[in-house]
Amino acid sequence: MNQEINRIYWKCRRGMREIDLLLREFAQEKLPMLDEKDVNVFDSILDYDDQKLFDYIFKGEPIGLEEHEKFIDMHLKNFTEQGNF
Repeated sequence: MNQEINRIYWKCRRGMREIDLLLREFAQEKLPMLDEKDVNVFDSILDYDDQKLFDYIFKGEPIGLEEHEKFIDMHLKNFTEQGNF
């Protein structure tokens, strides 16, 4: 699992500064605490391009996959609202 976590950390590095900071901070603080299912969902969310993630997280434009939207709402949006980002 450690190798998997390192691979996911690398995928968090992005071209859009806001998304890069959010994903890297979240991964550093929360990824080790997620169960395997949530790690897999987060990994698949990282396959979206930066603009799509930005539009959902900060503008509320739908991604189109409910499982990903629920994860983002519960973890990433909550992470930003708590002042962690």
